[in-house]
Amino acid sequence: MVRRWRTCHHSPLTTQHPTATRMSSDADLPLHGLKVLDLATFIAAPVAATVMADYGADVIKVEPPGTGDPNRHLVETLASYPPSPVNYAWEMDSRGKRSIALDLKTDAARGVLHRLVRDADVIIVNHPLETRARLKITYDDLAPLNPKLIYASFTGYGEDGPDKNQLGFDSTAYFARSGLLDCSRYEGGPPGVPMPAQGDRGSGIALLAVILMALLKRGQTGKGSYVSSSLYANGLWANGVYAQAALVGAFLAPRPPRDRPRNALTNIYRSRDDRWMQLTIVREDRQWLPFCAMIKRPDLPTDPRFIDMDTRRKNSAALVANWRWLQRTAGTAAGAAVKADGYGLGAREVVARLAGAGCRDFFVSTWAEAKALGPVPAGAGLSVLHGIGPDDVEAALA
Repeated sequence: MVRRWRTCHHSPLTTQHPTATRMSSDADLPLHGLKVLDLATFIAAPVAATVMADYGADVIKVEPPGTGDPNRHLVETLASYPPSPVNYAWEMDSRGKRSIALDLKTDAARGVLHRLVRDADVIIVNHPLETRARLKITYDDLAPLNPKLIYASFTGYGEDGPDKNQLGFDSTAYFARSGLLDCSRYEGGPPGVPMPAQGDRGSGIALLAVILMALLKRGQTGKGSYVSSSLYANGLWANGVYAQAALVGAFLAPRPPRDRPRNALTNIYRSRDDRWMQLTIVREDRQWLPFCAMIKRPDLPTDPRFIDMDTRRKNSAALVANWRWLQRTAGTAAGAAVKADGYGLGAREVVARLAGAGCRDFFVSTWAEAKALGPVPAGAGLSVLHGIGPDDVEAALA
């Protein structure tokens, strides 16, 4: 039996300008008419099929009978997933797809799969290479059934080398093996543990990209092709600055703690009301003076320790210690006014001052805080980082 489910979703991609005419039906979507078979499990590879469904493709997810895709059960079985009676992860990752259960270890099920393959445009597979051979779902097994088929392969560590048959997850292949975990820790401290599927979803979009390029090529040649990606390749690309630096022999210095950063203008600060703020001033030549004026520290630009970029770098610890205002009021932009030794400012005034100093991106935790903050200055943007829950929706609509 083939089932179909659709849920609310937030696709990572958009195909329209806000003022363009809205697509009124599935037939208007750019991938309408394409047929996709999603044989993959867990998260990264199925994400490519999910986004294709968002944009009109007819996606059939092929699962083993019984328990199905293990991703169906991660909210219940993994401690890192926030508990909920709603299977939110599965609904998010599998939206827009039809589902069929096939035991591909049997000839009868493979016969059904072959009929689906003959009529498909794309098939997505992430089984270990040895398992594909055993189930007879390799490219060589399926391509002869459909010369226009795009076979999209996804692995943990690539399809060559000693680890080609190694199982890979985003915490191991994407974050650990690529060096991202090591690069994100402070000197002397342990690596931070990534949250669930952070590497998976970006890697799935990379797989989607090569599928779309293969479809473009097929439109030019009339022939299908084999495309692939891996968690390791995407993790290494995400860590490309440090990886490339290592390849050219650059010294990779340990990351200093935030009280003595390499650059005090691109650092994390903790407010007195226990909130965190990422300060990012890239164009110091333009924004250093307005920033000092905004925080009411006109003495800093003339201080010999901070007179130019080089001196600010050398004295970053002293500059961090000087920003009592910043560390006491940073959290006010997230919704509440903080009063501390006369340095406290209301949330709206903080945002107005930051905008006046050139800041264009503001972040709050919940929809309720966004509503309390009110409109941001013209030209600025406000993003909500917290997951949307019933209270947030009620507050936003009240």
